[in-house]
Amino acid sequence: MPLTSGEKFFLGIDPTTNESFFAWCTSTQDRKALDDDARFRSLRDIGALLSDRDGGVAVHTMGLANWHHSHPFCAKCGATTRVEWGGAVRICTSCESQHHPRTDAAVIVLVRDESDRILLGHQPSWPEHRFSTFAGFVEPGESFEQCVAREVAEECGVVVHSINYLASQPWPFPASLMIAFEATTSAPDAAKADGEEIAEVQWFSRQSMLDAIAAGKLLLPPQISVSRRMIEYWYGENALVDLAASEGKLP
Repeated sequence: MPLTSGEKFFLGIDPTTNESFFAWCTSTQDRKALDDDARFRSLRDIGALLSDRDGGVAVHTMGLANWHHSHPFCAKCGATTRVEWGGAVRICTSCESQHHPRTDAAVIVLVRDESDRILLGHQPSWPEHRFSTFAGFVEPGESFEQCVAREVAEECGVVVHSINYLASQPWPFPASLMIAFEATTSAPDAAKADGEEIAEVQWFSRQSMLDAIAAGKLLLPPQISVSRRMIEYWYGENALVDLAASEGKLP
């Protein structure tokens, strides 16, 4: 594929093959010049189809490209910055301040009740019937656990306890790191959408989830997201088959 414009950034070396990986970032590439079988695709669309290695390379590329695109000027003095260290840093052309890629920490929470149901919420901007786990950015001076309790209380009105870490996922849209937790509430009837970030909340058992999916009343998060994996973790060992069957996605 002929690339005629843009910037090249170094991503790293595969320790098993000694292959070097680079990102070519361009916003001016003539799409007519691409090979017939080449096209640009969103990482949201193809992320679930990539191997762990290729997915990691793609996420690294997206995060780095977003940062370079949004940080051309020095945050200290306002002068322009230049790329150094293969793209790992930008340095101010005036005061020589170093600027490193930004990562915004956010928690994402699987809320359970004592009957082992899970609470999911719908944001107004999402497609109809799309429900997911609750998430929010960590405030300055706040621990992850404090953020979990605050975000859940703000978005869906319940108080949680037994907060446990599950996993993490880079989410370069544009620069987040999602830290996943599960938490339990002893007062499920208190659940209520805040009416701003969350328009509706619903409790789901495993069977009611399958029924809602099959009836077209529930769309789960996409496979690429850690939220989907959290729901599958809660559902159990038959999650992939049962959920895919309800979604009509089995071959």
